[in-house]
Amino acid sequence: MELLSRAAVFLDRDGTLIEDTGYLSDPASVRILAGAVEALRLLQALGLPLVVVSNQSGLGRGLISAHQAATVHARFVELFERAGIVFDLVLYCPHHPDAGCDCRKPSPGLLLQAEDELALDLSRSFMIGDKLSDADSGRRAGVSSILLTGNPERAAQALEEGFVVCPDILAAAKLVQKLVTPASR
Repeated sequence: MELLSRAAVFLDRDGTLIEDTGYLSDPASVRILAGAVEALRLLQALGLPLVVVSNQSGLGRGLISAHQAATVHARFVELFERAGIVFDLVLYCPHHPDAGCDCRKPSPGLLLQAEDELALDLSRSFMIGDKLSDADSGRRAGVSSILLTGNPERAAQALEEGFVVCPDILAAAKLVQKLVTPASR
């Protein structure tokens, strides 16, 4: 029996769901951004799988150890689970930016991996992130991309490149809800 493919929401981690503190190595420094829990609850209620896709070049650069990355990841998952949020899949690119891998955003490798693992329909899916590389990764995978930024110059550049712009994760989640929910008549 063939699995039916479904839409999903791909989410960047640092700067989208949690504070971006640079090369995060201390689990005590993991802080959920305002609106993230409410946004993910909204997306979860729509029945959309939540997939985190994140570049973590601190590993490839030797700035954080595998153990540190694992403890940060565990804390990240724990904080969201306490709020009732369960991610369907979390994928990281651990490579140095110069490694030439296909999993580092803006390459679509992590999204394509999730497509295979979860039987997703990328053409009906969304990518939400705070960097142009996030949005571009979604575009390259055939996903609708939403860039989070309050910066007018970055917003203008993103709009010029054909991306949708929202000021924060909650606004992006409400936009996704509007796009996937049939209009009530």
